[in-house]
Amino acid sequence: MNLQIANQLFIVCGATSGFGLGVTRALCQEHANVIGIGRREHILKKLQDEYSHQFTGISGDLRDRETHEKIELEIEGKTLNGILLNSGGPPAKSAIDTTLEDWDDAYQLLFRWKIELLKKLLPIFQSQKYGRILFIESQSVKQPIQNLALSTAMRAAVVGYAKTLSQEISQEGITVNIIAPGSHNTPAIERIIEHSSKKEGITHNEARTKLESSIPVGRMGEADELASLALLLLSSHSSFITGQTISHDGGAIKGFFG
Repeated sequence: MNLQIANQLFIVCGATSGFGLGVTRALCQEHANVIGIGRREHILKKLQDEYSHQFTGISGDLRDRETHEKIELEIEGKTLNGILLNSGGPPAKSAIDTTLEDWDDAYQLLFRWKIELLKKLLPIFQSQKYGRILFIESQSVKQPIQNLALSTAMRAAVVGYAKTLSQEISQEGITVNIIAPGSHNTPAIERIIEHSSKKEGITHNEARTKLESSIPVGRMGEADELASLALLLLSSHSSFITGQTISHDGGAIKGFFG
């Protein structure tokens, strides 16, 4: 399938690791143009060297208004086709073990900056009568995961916002969707495995094997596999898909609507 995204412009948040890096590379390989935001400057430079005419890196923390201002300057006067909203998660903790400070931090990390940035970009999409808004959250929004109370609650709030927004702008050529990934071989999964290892008193390898055995397909996913789904949802081919939370989890969600 020709995704028809060559020369189109996309913003990728969290572009220097995990899913964001995978989607960035996939977009560039399809000859799209990418503005990638991340905190690992050496990865941004590497992407710039590799995709010199397609990739522009912005170093910064997405929670900072200064980073948002850099994004606004970079897209000024340009047609923006889509955005991937993606960030790392908060520490693995049970609901009982969380503090109010943990909740404040999780709100800033997973929710607030996404709304602030989108409020700046929505008028652009609306003026174009076209746009693709895609969130990467977690399978926990469909089926809570043990010891991920902070991530589960805040990502569920994002899904509620995204679903509501999709209904409000569905007739303006703008789609809003969420990918809900399960366990993938990304840096984020290592934190979860390490937490499980310590909590259960087992080795890191034993915790990894236990996690993999709980996935029906018998393995973890890869970032480039998720990127294939993301690119479809960021392309014009997804015009009839909006307001959806789509799992990418190897069959881990057990409900009928997983």
